[in-house]
Amino acid sequence: MIVLMGHVQVDASDADGFLVDVRALAGAARARDGCRFYSVAPEEAGAGRMLVVERWRDQAALTAHLEARDTVAFVAKWASRMQGDVLKYDAANERSLMA
Repeated sequence: MIVLMGHVQVDASDADGFLVDVRALAGAARARDGCRFYSVAPEEAGAGRMLVVERWRDQAALTAHLEARDTVAFVAKWASRMQGDVLKYDAANERSLMA
């Protein structure tokens, strides 16, 4: 499994527009083969800092998402207006929290 976690920062004045666009992208991402979890949410209300958490079955599923037309369009629109630190982790030995 691949886990992405981190944050992105957009200007506070862009936060509402960013959330509208990322929520549309999240809906499409969640429907993709191999998406186990996808969420981007405000971490600091009104400050433009967003928490990013994604889980993908494998690298092939993540790559397909990153190459999808809507993902490419989202990145093209927002890349110059966001910065952050989202890292990718390989996860093994998945189990329930209480196990």
